[in-house]
Amino acid sequence: MSNPGDDGDDFELPAVARDDVLTGAAADSADSEKHLKNLPRILRYAKLLGDHARHVEQRLIAEIEELCPDLALNTAWAVAQDVDTGLALATELDRRAAEYNDPNLRSLSDCVRLLCLPATRGGLHFQQYFRVAKALLLSFEIIRDRDEQLCCEMERFAFGWAALPGCAHISVGHASAAENALMLGSRMVEHRIAAARQEAIQAQEEKLHLTEEAEQETAEISGRTPTAEDNQPSDRLIVARLSADEMKNYRLKEILASLKNVVNVPLPLVMVPPLHEVRSKLLLEFPYAGRVIDLILSDLVGRRIVQLRPMILVGEPGGGKTRFVRSLGQALNLYVWRTDCSRGDAAFGGTDRRWHSAEPCHPLLAVARSRTASPLVLLDELEKAPSSSTSNAGRLWDCLLSFTEAETSARHFDPALQVNLDLSRISFVATANSLDPLPGPIRDRFLVVTFPKPGAEDLDALLPAVMVDLIKERGLDQRWIRPLDENEHVAVAKLWQGGSMRRLRRIVEIILRERDLSATRN
Repeated sequence: MSNPGDDGDDFELPAVARDDVLTGAAADSADSEKHLKNLPRILRYAKLLGDHARHVEQRLIAEIEELCPDLALNTAWAVAQDVDTGLALATELDRRAAEYNDPNLRSLSDCVRLLCLPATRGGLHFQQYFRVAKALLLSFEIIRDRDEQLCCEMERFAFGWAALPGCAHISVGHASAAENALMLGSRMVEHRIAAARQEAIQAQEEKLHLTEEAEQETAEISGRTPTAEDNQPSDRLIVARLSADEMKNYRLKEILASLKNVVNVPLPLVMVPPLHEVRSKLLLEFPYAGRVIDLILSDLVGRRIVQLRPMILVGEPGGGKTRFVRSLGQALNLYVWRTDCSRGDAAFGGTDRRWHSAEPCHPLLAVARSRTASPLVLLDELEKAPSSSTSNAGRLWDCLLSFTEAETSARHFDPALQVNLDLSRISFVATANSLDPLPGPIRDRFLVVTFPKPGAEDLDALLPAVMVDLIKERGLDQRWIRPLDENEHVAVAKLWQGGSMRRLRRIVEIILRERDLSATRN
């Protein structure tokens, strides 16, 4: 078979292209993951993208150079790294594959499409997306008997890519097709994962209950009463312990009705998910907050259990601080309990059982609602908490101090239950527009993090989330709502030059309302 290189081209590769070839070859040589070597080529590159590996494009450029030396379009793509040049290179590789009967060149062309295609927009390049989807799905069938974790990652990417054309309205415009495929693949299995996790938790609770009953019977025979510490797993925590006599107290009957799944029950602690996935998910929604995301996630490196140190996100109004905390909790699989601090007082810490309005502290209510020992408590607009409470409860700021110290949070005395609670695994994250009103002790106990404002360059990343929120508020199915068209997008970009997310939301809301009115008139 003749050489599929450019026989008529006799020129030196530009320095940039030569460096890409050497870098890509060196990256492949240094790769120690043996399971990558046996993957179909397109899945190997999908795995590299999912792992956020370095020099992915350079690896492909080096492979093409090996089979097609001095190919001009390969050189051009190495320099430009744009869509049109990439697709021209893929077409040329297809032509050579047919001419020289070399399937390796055809798989290389699919990999070029995989790396160069942008987010789907208006049906453009549909056949290119379709071809890559076919290649990914057929290759995935080949590896179904491989390592379960590897199959899970490849399934996410392959089916996420296959969904791209139908999910253009929720794609992130500034991200590549591959990045959107990873995001869509994750969203496709969110509810299945949540259901499986809940099923596993229930099975574990049932198993633990049977074990405790068996040990109780054994202890009764031996005349010994087991303590809760004897059989508490390391990934669970008993937040509230009450004796049998305390449980019978008539004053606690109404209070305990909402806490029956919490008291004397070992509750699960939320495990740290893959942090690179959490980071990618948050960056897609908040591209302007990369420094904040990295700072927060750095606390979780090397940990098994999710727990964030107390922190205050400080930034100008409308910057998306509250939404960021909610998305952070969702990405970390934490239940988020929101407290509106502008109406808060020390009743947050619970009220005494002597009063008819007695209730447990709010962090315990968050535990009960989440059925985990490690929810996230969002203290929204902390600086707006009344500085001198008119009620008998006292200031919210003062009662927060005992929750944010490791020693006191592990033995927090609840005035309603009249027992010590272990709230040491709860994460407290506050938002504030300014630090000025906050007392010194609060500033000392919370890490202060400056939250940036989004800029005009972040518009494409922000629009999908804004659209989804507005559609949910209307009670509509987002599948039936088309994304903003080109004219609407231009109008939004002209009216919003960065800054307040609330202003962006109002602009999009007005445009959707005008769209509805126009549809009604026509």
